[in-house]
Amino acid sequence: MLKKIAIPEAVIDGFVSTFQPSESAEVFHVFADPRTLALYSECHVRADKLVSLSTTDVPLDPEDQPDYRANRDIVADHTAFVAMKNDAKLRRSFSNIVTEFTTEFDAEHPLKIIGGQHRFEAIKEALAEGINEIHGIKVYFGLSPEQRLDAQLISNTVIAVPTDLYDRMQETMRGPELRDWCQRVNLLGPSQDFADKRQRGAQITVSAARTFILNYFRGQSVAQSEFDKTDTSPKICKSGGTDNDWEQLRSNSKIWKDAKLETAAKEFAAFVEAQRTAFEGKKKGALDFQEKALNYAVLSAWAYTAGILSTNPTRLTKHFALKDQAGRDPLNATALAKGRHGTDAENYRGLGYRTDAKERGRFVELFCLQAEKGDGITAALVDLAMKKYHAKQAVLEVQSAEKKVG
Repeated sequence: MLKKIAIPEAVIDGFVSTFQPSESAEVFHVFADPRTLALYSECHVRADKLVSLSTTDVPLDPEDQPDYRANRDIVADHTAFVAMKNDAKLRRSFSNIVTEFTTEFDAEHPLKIIGGQHRFEAIKEALAEGINEIHGIKVYFGLSPEQRLDAQLISNTVIAVPTDLYDRMQETMRGPELRDWCQRVNLLGPSQDFADKRQRGAQITVSAARTFILNYFRGQSVAQSEFDKTDTSPKICKSGGTDNDWEQLRSNSKIWKDAKLETAAKEFAAFVEAQRTAFEGKKKGALDFQEKALNYAVLSAWAYTAGILSTNPTRLTKHFALKDQAGRDPLNATALAKGRHGTDAENYRGLGYRTDAKERGRFVELFCLQAEKGDGITAALVDLAMKKYHAKQAVLEVQSAEKKVG
């Protein structure tokens, strides 16, 4: 039996009178999405009404988190967007622009664009040149926060939702805790949101933040006396879907107040900045080397090592002090690039270019070795770390085989 849905007739009448769609009030059909029970209509409006009364500046959670957006950034130089703008000026009519009609916030722009912002911008530019065509929109009414998130996600299936944007939207719906924490520890700037797509030089993604926190606590579970007998390969949190380990950890509200974790994160933020600063003004390989600290293998292993050493203040201090290397970048990216093991394929470019489990495990060995003396990363230390990693894996392989024999 279908659930009875209350239709907000005053809201729908408000939309019809404001936007004057091509469909008259008598033939204006309202549908309910069977999955979420969200109410919507599909209709056509002229560009002048659409542009003047709409906005792409739409918060996912307007009541509790009004300063943070769910929409992707406009990719101004993308070939498809350039072609889209040219088509609009040649009087092309676009369709399936996904919107929400609401005056609960930004009443001057009652139509909120939640999908199709590139098409909207193309229409806007064409209108400025006198092109006032009719365009098709899908308009939602009376959305709950959960329905709004669902609409945001499905509206981007024509141009696939980047997994990092999906993660950001999910965290926004869960609450501001992760973002507030990242701002507090300097992994994000004040009022800055997570990146909607992972790229060099940009702010961190939700996945990176989750990965850092998760691996810090995973490292804490490793007894230093058992280090050589334990698989210490960090984990990268799943992006674009549910990561059960993260969900379990996030359910513990105490993590946002963990002083040791917060200190480690602030140290890592300073480490990232020191790596970037070391290559400012340089050209050859600068961008790659600048951003090396945010390689997922480096990030996860650094956090994992900080967790392992959280009960050893002396070695932890040396781990944190890696950022203070004089005369070279903290990671000694040149030495990393030359590092390789006899088992590596010919196309292996050196430590820090990949993010697989082997690469992550090698970095844990390297950071732990560095923390013993605190003299920084050298070519000899990179070589030793690789050898120790593979020696440990051989021991673990033997242990696994012995268990199978019984």
